[in-house]
Amino acid sequence: MTEAQRTTERKLKTFTWIVTFLVLVLVGLMRRVKVPLPEGVDFSFLPPFYSLLNALAALALLASLYFVKTKKILLHRKFNFLALGLSVLFLLCYVLYHFTTPETIFGDIDGDKILSTAEAASVAGVRPYYLVLLLSHIVLAAVSLPFILLTFIKAYTEQFEQHKKYARYVWPIWFYVCLTGPICYLLLKPYY
Repeated sequence: MTEAQRTTERKLKTFTWIVTFLVLVLVGLMRRVKVPLPEGVDFSFLPPFYSLLNALAALALLASLYFVKTKKILLHRKFNFLALGLSVLFLLCYVLYHFTTPETIFGDIDGDKILSTAEAASVAGVRPYYLVLLLSHIVLAAVSLPFILLTFIKAYTEQFEQHKKYARYVWPIWFYVCLTGPICYLLLKPYY
């Protein structure tokens, strides 16, 4: 690796950790802080949109995997860039929605933002599975973010062997996160 590549890698790693920290802070705050919207502005269209972005990112990741397996590296790179771009757009929409809109609760049939005893009883058989899926999605999304970026950096700085080693572990986690996001949305959709 050249000195220029080492310098680039150091800068990108610093950027990765700053971005990761900022994203985690934003995600932590978005449930506590609500930004009031002007009259007539409504972001209720965002959950299906950002869920679609997540699903498209999953498809881009599948295409990326296919192209690397068939040694079409240029297409592999393009689909990785696409997956990364879709994931960034997803994150922006997700944070915007959650900073401006009250949280939707699984099982809250009447939409009053309180899960009554009767509502909890009506979803008691499904809610634990939803919560496990949601928790695994959130934890793996948070944990995988820096590793997705670090894997990208390895390829960008032409450290392809290390890129491959990282990708073996990072790709399935990223794919799981992209896939479980839309599944969580579909399970929560009746309560929006």
